[in-house]
Amino acid sequence: MKSVILGALAALNVLLVVILVNKFIPPNKAVAQAERPSDYLTVPAELNGVNTGVVFILDTSKGELSAMTYDENQNALLVFPKLNLTQVFKAGAGIGTGTKGPKPR
Repeated sequence: MKSVILGALAALNVLLVVILVNKFIPPNKAVAQAERPSDYLTVPAELNGVNTGVVFILDTSKGELSAMTYDENQNALLVFPKLNLTQVFKAGAGIGTGTKGPKPR
C-alpha cells in the first residue's frame, strides 16, 4: 500500500516539475510577416493645369493620401508628396461646432 502511494506521489511530483519547466520555456511562434499590408483605394481624376490624368491613392491603414501623374515630356511618373490625413483632420477639429474661433451668431 505504501509503495502505491509513494509511486503516485512521485508521478505527481514529476507532473508538477514538467508543468513548471513548461512555464519557463518560450513557445514557438510562427511569424510570417512583421505587419499587415496596407489597403489602398485609388481614384482617377482630372485637374486643371495637368494635361494627363491624375490618380489619387489613399492608404486606408496608415491614413495617407498621395497622387501620381504621368509626364509625357519626361516619360516618367511624377509622385506627389504624401499627406497625413490624421494630422489634417486633427487640425480642422472643432470648425463649425463653436468650440474654436468666433462664436456663431
